[in-house]
Amino acid sequence: MQSSSVVVLGSAILLYGLSWPCDARGSDAYGLDSGLSNYSFPENFILGVSTAAFQIEGAWNEGGRGESIWDKFLHEHPTYTPDNSSADVAADSYHRFKDDVRIIRDLGVSTYRLSISWSRILPNGTDNYINAEGVQYYRNLFDELAKYNITPMVTLFHWDLPQMFMDLGGWTNPEMVDYFEDYARVAFNLFGDVVKIWTTINEPHQHCYNGYGTDYFAPALESYGVGEYLCDHYILLAHARVYHLYDREFRPKYKGKIGITLDAFWADPLDPTKEEDREAAERYMMMNLARYANPIYSAEGDYPAVVRARINTISQLQGFPRSRLPYFTAQEIEDLRGSSDFFGLNHYTTFLMTPSRMEKGWRVPSSDHDTGVRLSQNPAWPKPGAEWFSVYPPGFRKTINWITQKYGTKVPIIVTENGLSDFGGIKDYARVSYFNKYMYQMLLAMYEDGCNVQGYFAWTLMDDFEWKDGYVSKFGIYHVDFTSPERTRTPKLSALNYREIVRTRRINFDYIVPPKTASSNHI
Repeated sequence: MQSSSVVVLGSAILLYGLSWPCDARGSDAYGLDSGLSNYSFPENFILGVSTAAFQIEGAWNEGGRGESIWDKFLHEHPTYTPDNSSADVAADSYHRFKDDVRIIRDLGVSTYRLSISWSRILPNGTDNYINAEGVQYYRNLFDELAKYNITPMVTLFHWDLPQMFMDLGGWTNPEMVDYFEDYARVAFNLFGDVVKIWTTINEPHQHCYNGYGTDYFAPALESYGVGEYLCDHYILLAHARVYHLYDREFRPKYKGKIGITLDAFWADPLDPTKEEDREAAERYMMMNLARYANPIYSAEGDYPAVVRARINTISQLQGFPRSRLPYFTAQEIEDLRGSSDFFGLNHYTTFLMTPSRMEKGWRVPSSDHDTGVRLSQNPAWPKPGAEWFSVYPPGFRKTINWITQKYGTKVPIIVTENGLSDFGGIKDYARVSYFNKYMYQMLLAMYEDGCNVQGYFAWTLMDDFEWKDGYVSKFGIYHVDFTSPERTRTPKLSALNYREIVRTRRINFDYIVPPKTASSNHI
């Protein structure tokens, strides 16, 4: 049970010596900022917390696990992260999953979103050999969650592709659609009796753009403007194939749901009075969110017409014999349309948009050049952690409304990730404020704008391996001591605050307030 590696929430309250609520109400530029929120989360609203296998499990070569693209990339590029780290051990969740379930239980949440490591189940990537030790690990994890009535929501692919597929071109190879279906069938057969909410793919945009279009993420192909669109295309087709596999062979028996998770930064015009900036903001949303959402959630299906026309035209001007954006067949359009039971949404921050023909660092061709928008952020917005991350709560409400206006309310939105980046510390007042204000904006979208949001997952349960940032950037509501062999988990203030939201189903802006001397990291 490894109880020595967990600090429980109750003890933490005594440790911090916090004092609680007042009844005063107030407001700031982002709306309600003190007292209790005037809206509450419905009883059937899902409140959960998220993680990803590669970022927390460790045990990269234990228990029969095969090599993933991230293992290979990090081992071959040991200086890739600013702290020269890898995910070989990470938070050691493979050995300490009972500790993880205990802190999830302490939060009081109903649902835990996690991913399965493809390489742990199928070490060779293919389904001709299933790793019994990997299967048992996940079965034990699901059994432990069941003890406390915690529902698992499982993502099949959260970027950790088995390396053998990368040797075949990864997601630029159309055969990946078949291989992903094979893997999904194994997962559904193994765990369909206990997992009733599935997500096929996490953030295809980030994976394809950063991993195939640039060298920011593994596999770092740098196939600007070509590889990223192939990756997008075949990932979407793989999603549709697996959706219909579940719908046809497993839903009748297990009665579960399955969808996809897309990411969305909000795009605000740099100058709202300028038509060209408003057009740039809309173009950014169409190129970076609707390109993935439209084939699945729109009535007409397929890539958005504006996206198709823009990439076709630019490809022709660049001398390409055909569009760099592949075409779906009529049958593929039909298969993709409606292939999700919910709209999984990951949202973190907002950018300001203005048109641009060329920016330093853009390649030609590339999706950046195709989009033709320069991104910036308001210097007045707090920036508590990663360079790309600024805090602007209204952007969350605007994102939810944009999705609702484009795709309606029939398919519910589930916020599968939302959270704050900082550089560490237990007394994370900035993260407390972030969750309060962003969740309140979500409540406003639900109650005042009529958006159909049915769930919210905080990112992330504990400090983890944050890809390019290694362990420098922190998103966890639990601190992990990466210097300790036990990888001790300790609740931060944000864990206490989130537990209170889950318990009361309301936001109390005064539950945790920073002392005046700590205002520098308050948002």
